[in-house]
Amino acid sequence: MQQHADLVFSGGPVFTATTQRNRATAVAVTGGRIVAVGHDEVRELIGPHTEQVDLAGRMLVPGFQDAHAHPVWGGLDLMRCNLAHVFGTPQLYLDMIAEYAAARPDDEWVLGGGWTMSAFPGGTPLAADLDRVVPDRPAFLPNRDGHGAWVNSVALRLAGIDRHTPDPADGRIERDADGNPSGTLHEGAMSLVNRLLPRTTDDELQQAVLLGQEFLHSYGVTGWQDAIVGSYGDAGDAGPAYVQAAERGLLTGRVVGAIWWDRTRGLEQIDDLVAKREAYRGGRFASTSIKLMQDGVPENFTASMLEPYCDGHGHPSDNSGISFIAPEVLNEAVPRLDALGFQAHFHAIGDRAVRECLDAVEHAITRNGRSDHRHHISHIQVIHPDDLHRFRELDVVANMQMLWAAYEPQMVELTLPFLGDERAAWQYPFGDLLRSGAVLAAGSDWSVTSPNPMSAIHTAVNRKSAPGLEEGEYDPFYIGQRLDLGTALTAYTAGSAYVNHLDDLTGTIEVGKYADLTVLDRDPFAAPDDEIGLTTVEQTFVEGERVYASGS
Repeated sequence: MQQHADLVFSGGPVFTATTQRNRATAVAVTGGRIVAVGHDEVRELIGPHTEQVDLAGRMLVPGFQDAHAHPVWGGLDLMRCNLAHVFGTPQLYLDMIAEYAAARPDDEWVLGGGWTMSAFPGGTPLAADLDRVVPDRPAFLPNRDGHGAWVNSVALRLAGIDRHTPDPADGRIERDADGNPSGTLHEGAMSLVNRLLPRTTDDELQQAVLLGQEFLHSYGVTGWQDAIVGSYGDAGDAGPAYVQAAERGLLTGRVVGAIWWDRTRGLEQIDDLVAKREAYRGGRFASTSIKLMQDGVPENFTASMLEPYCDGHGHPSDNSGISFIAPEVLNEAVPRLDALGFQAHFHAIGDRAVRECLDAVEHAITRNGRSDHRHHISHIQVIHPDDLHRFRELDVVANMQMLWAAYEPQMVELTLPFLGDERAAWQYPFGDLLRSGAVLAAGSDWSVTSPNPMSAIHTAVNRKSAPGLEEGEYDPFYIGQRLDLGTALTAYTAGSAYVNHLDDLTGTIEVGKYADLTVLDRDPFAAPDDEIGLTTVEQTFVEGERVYASGS
């Protein structure tokens, strides 16, 4: 006698993210796994105790998987002065900070962040402005990409930063015409202040894990790679918090932790990384990746470029960015990590950084032979055309942050003038990577930008920002690099599951896979491409258990 299913979805299109292009309309789940994918015949598994979800024309997709996110930071942002995802002006930000500070008079520091660089001239806010609303205690507010921070004069004084303080090797202190610190700290210069911040408590980290998880589930995300676990900045170490959540049965997301490579140390830290891999595991959490941040971002001229930045008037400058990890160290570290079974998760934005990461993987293959570690490079903003084919040849996954491939104020004002026309056209070459045969995965970099996969997919398809994310109207951003909807959806599901070594368990809708599933409010294939970003998530399931329902 055929067993009745625990859960049946029917009455709408099912995007399986498999190579099969025939569209199913029903899925059955028993014991947390998919037991049938098909059409009307699946309804034969409905019994008296079967929960039925009528899709009513809405689409069922595999649960989204975010291949590069910072959910604990996102959770902390939700708990602090959260300036993210608003169309900010300097005065709006100051009003929000003033309101937050007034509501938290006993806090030793004013903490938060998420401001956008394009809101300020040159992308650099001033301590003098922040002093007007927080005059009596230190304030430390990183921008939305985490590569710079706005601080007030109290914080500068506490850190001993003045006109005589040298720039650190991996960062820069923004200064006025007289050489005095003006209130913005770039990259490694942030550590001059954030080393003084009050320690994030274990309880705060645990709350942040659960808040971040809840927020991701609301966007249909069922698994992710946390792009930094381990001590970094003021956020604390998320590894133990994930372990605790797993032990308490509260971790519903599938999480791979990328352990932070401390760029102030060298190869001697590898033994510590191995120890953390053993300690940071439990339930749905495993720390099998190493995060290697190779460069910064172009907006503050720290993304590592093969040729110098332009000066904004089309002339070359004397600055080509920073390689945070010396290539000779990277070329030794990656083969050693590869031999120990670690996956390398690179941050590389500039074309020199991308090349250095590819070179390091090539060194690992030469020394160790090919592996199935699925090394991947995140962000890949500027790729020299000569390096596109190397992703496929070296089995390096292109980890796309698709939301960024659009004209918007930060791109127009703080990036394009300093890259020049030729390099500007090399940005986010998703189409060329696909045509080269590279494996594509997708992530949000939340809390840097929105974790909404459908907004990112909208941008990948249209090369324009999704409705509501940016003010103003812009032309498509190098439309020849667009992806079709099916490819973009697959990258955000099966592609990211592949990166996380979960592709045998999840990421597609197939018999035997876990029932990690998301119900959209519509079939995005049935509407024009410029409406993809209007799609929302109605329900999210992990192993057949509902972890999110809209309106609940």
